[in-house]
Amino acid sequence: MARSFDIIVAGAGPVGQIAALSLARTGKSVALAGPATPADRRTTALMRPSLEVLETLGIGRFSDDIAAPLNSMRIIDGTRRLLRSAPVTFYASEIGEQEFGLNITNAALAGLLANAVAATPAIARFEQLVSEWQAGDLARLARLDNGETLSACLVVAADGRNSLARAAAGIAASFHAYPQSALVLNFRHSRPHGFVSTEFHTETGPFTVVPLPGRRSSLVWVVRPDQAGQLAGLDDAALSARIEDRMQSILGSVEIEPGRQIFPLSAMSTSTLATNRTALIGEAAHVVPPIGAQGMNLGIRDVSELTRVIDSYDGDPGVEPVLADYRAARRADVLARSSAIDLLNRSLLSDLLPAQFARSAGLAVLSAAAPLRAFVMREGLLPGSGWASLGSTAREKVRRQKP
Repeated sequence: MARSFDIIVAGAGPVGQIAALSLARTGKSVALAGPATPADRRTTALMRPSLEVLETLGIGRFSDDIAAPLNSMRIIDGTRRLLRSAPVTFYASEIGEQEFGLNITNAALAGLLANAVAATPAIARFEQLVSEWQAGDLARLARLDNGETLSACLVVAADGRNSLARAAAGIAASFHAYPQSALVLNFRHSRPHGFVSTEFHTETGPFTVVPLPGRRSSLVWVVRPDQAGQLAGLDDAALSARIEDRMQSILGSVEIEPGRQIFPLSAMSTSTLATNRTALIGEAAHVVPPIGAQGMNLGIRDVSELTRVIDSYDGDPGVEPVLADYRAARRADVLARSSAIDLLNRSLLSDLLPAQFARSAGLAVLSAAAPLRAFVMREGLLPGSGWASLGSTAREKVRRQKP
């Protein structure tokens, strides 16, 4: 006989665990199914709104030994093309924030989330994969690898880009492979980073350096697949020298740490975000290249909106009105972020002068126009906050003009 729950969260990665913790606060019974997250040396930049979500779930400010603040972000045109733009720096203080967010190691984040899940009685934890999904009239059934069966009114698919839960719900996914791969690693450096994240734009994609605690940083270096293999094949000293040269020695001498990884770049969109008693979140719903620290933060916004919608309805969380409200709440943000990241990435790869001119001109305007820069920073943190700030500024001007 199947064990019954209100909600099954499929996938126990960071977004899945955050979803289970958040949805358990609605009073619904939650099952979290999936094996523990494997060891991962990558890092994640969590923006301020995402950190606030974690704080509401009882996961407070991360200690200084596992996370570093991101006080400013700069973009440097590192191409060798005819049209190049001046550097642009975004300061959190310009929009009244102490920091944009924190960069935390994935291993540390996974451990904190796993402990929080284990300490939440409303979450039933199953560390097996779902091997089969079946549809019922008022529920969906999940058969685990160990033969146990679960049932729930709503399935929250957090099981990644190749989501079995998404496929079982009949939701189509469209994939696009980029001619790029990301070399990911951490390194030590001789100069302090000053809590500045730096993104070099190159002809093959972004070269992004993000602060870690101490004189350490994480690197995502996007290049052609053959280049990624060549770089990964270098010895430590040679690769360290290549990294130092690529970032113009802004952090002094470089010493890479063990644990190089290569990830092919791709994008994925889905025909819908929710249907057939299934709601998609995280990489089951959207995949974007690692540009602008949007991936994980998009997934956390999925969780926030799904929780808000479910909390506003009584009874069955898998009925069509709930799914329709979730689709409406997330459609614009997911489409806008995915399109913007894709456009920026393609502009870096393009040899066409119009594309280079548009990118260069856009960065130049951001560098010169503080109000526009502030708008972009606010929108980057939380969709709609930039427009809200413009509206409040306009209202304040009107009040000042009144006699």
